[in-house]
Amino acid sequence: MKTQHAALTRRQFVKKAGTAAAVFSIVPRYVVAGAGQTPPSERLNIAGIGVGGMGAGDIGAVAPDNNVVALCDVDTQRAAATLQKFPDAKQYRDFRKMFDEMEKKIDAVVVATPDHTHAVAAMAAIKRGKHVYCEKPLAHSVHEVRQLMKAAREHKVVTQLGNQGHSFGSIRQFCELIWDGAVGKVHTIHAGCAAVNSGIDQLPRLKEQHAVPPTLDWDLWLGPALGRPYHPVYLPGSWRGWVPFGNGTVGDWTCHVVDPVFWALELGAPATIRAQVKSYDPKTQGDAYPKGEMITYEFPAKATRGPITMNWYSGTEKIPRPPELDENQKPVETGAVVIGDKGTIVYGSHGAGGVHIIPDARMKEYKRPAESIPSVKGHHQDWLQAIRNGTKAGSDFSYGGPLTEIALLGIIAMKLPGATLEWDAAKMRFKNSREANRFLNPPYRKGWTL
Repeated sequence: MKTQHAALTRRQFVKKAGTAAAVFSIVPRYVVAGAGQTPPSERLNIAGIGVGGMGAGDIGAVAPDNNVVALCDVDTQRAAATLQKFPDAKQYRDFRKMFDEMEKKIDAVVVATPDHTHAVAAMAAIKRGKHVYCEKPLAHSVHEVRQLMKAAREHKVVTQLGNQGHSFGSIRQFCELIWDGAVGKVHTIHAGCAAVNSGIDQLPRLKEQHAVPPTLDWDLWLGPALGRPYHPVYLPGSWRGWVPFGNGTVGDWTCHVVDPVFWALELGAPATIRAQVKSYDPKTQGDAYPKGEMITYEFPAKATRGPITMNWYSGTEKIPRPPELDENQKPVETGAVVIGDKGTIVYGSHGAGGVHIIPDARMKEYKRPAESIPSVKGHHQDWLQAIRNGTKAGSDFSYGGPLTEIALLGIIAMKLPGATLEWDAAKMRFKNSREANRFLNPPYRKGWTL
């Protein structure tokens, strides 16, 4: 039997989907006034900022049927394979110089740098009217998230957060299950990721002195982060475990794991956040993230749903095994357990992979509702098509920004473990903690601004 909330939510979704194109109209940069719209087959001129690692995959995904005209990376060794793959693209180390020289030759930009430089790179593109695909998490601070959302609206560019699971069919199946009332009214969520992103064990090594590799521009890699000597414990990849550069496991995985419930339940902003950490002292070890944490978010009642408690577990802190799970099934290590007053749903990491009601017998008995959410060909393609059509992408910054903010609020709570922080999203401030408010907009190094 469908709940009142399910029917209302589906009507709301269909209404939103049907009016999105009419409300949100973007004129693609390459449309010439009076000449009519360029056909959808028009090739976009795309630039990449951060093109090693994840950036290499992003560039590879957007390259077909488009022109990769510029590639920017501070580490020529890390970016070597991508630079060789696109020999006609002009190469840069500083994205600011790239925009100065090629602003009129670029339509869209892919940002896949470490977290601490997402905002400055994405903002530089947006202010020049470029469409932006930015890897998750969107930014390194709440202030940056809000500024990117504001700029994207003002400059009317098409944006997309790199949480690719948002374009999967499984996340749509999860939403349809929730909206159909498959487990009744959801009241509790246990979500998390078993990965450990922590630099704690490497803290004693920071006293060492190391020469900067000749292939790396360390000053540009630091970007807006406060100055410090180069050390190989920071990169490549390991920067996620360091507070000045990354957002830990909660920042790395919230945009994947929490995305399904954020969409289906319209979670919005939490009212309170409280973090519990073990074997971690923010005052002496605050340069690094802990090896594990549990963060409790309380979301107030909204529309016809009641309040929801969401517990996040990282690294050494594990998602509780739901009693309904069949004995032969492994507990959820990366994903979520979603508990309603009539049952439980579990899913994996990206886009609610493997979503199903437990126990399996309940899933077999359940009759799935008809598909109601339009599918997309892929996350990058969703962004590219939105640019060509002048519409919104599925996880644009108006959606991906608040989703990222959940992780960033949890990170602030980790700096003040045990304290229940009261969040005022509208005013972008904590009601009960001046100390927590200091972390909303950390200072930039001289010479760097949004």
